[in-house]
Parts: sequence; structure tokens; C-alpha cells
Amino acid sequence: MSEKNTPIARWRARLGLSQRAAAEALGMSLSGYQEQERGAGFDGRPRNPSHVLLLACAAIEAGIQPIE
Repeated sequence: MSEKNTPIARWRARLGLSQRAAAEALGMSLSGYQEQERGAGFDGRPRNPSHVLLLACAAIEAGIQPIE
């Protein structure tokens, strides 16, 4: 899967965020975010985003604030 076709990459593009800003919004390291956006680990093995990560992306896009 091309990096631009992963759900995480499409989400970031819709929001107009840099990878660094997306990682910060999700509370992730930049390298961890990049791995998710590529859809593959650094070892090259395919990686699917967790439902928790996808829900976090949806919440951010909807303007929902984290629970405190």
C-alpha cells in the first residue's frame, strides 16, 4: 500500500497537518507515527493501525477533546 493511501495518511492530509503535528496531536513519537502512516514497520512488515488509533484520529477530526 502506498504511504499516501493509508487511512492515517489520508486523515493527516484532510486535516492539513505535518507528520510532526499529527504525531503530537495523537500523543505519539514522530517515528511511531511515521510507521503507522507507512502501513509498515521499520522492518518492512505490513502493519495495520489499531482501532484505538483510528478512533483517536476520528475524534481529533470531529473536534472532540480528550477525557481528563
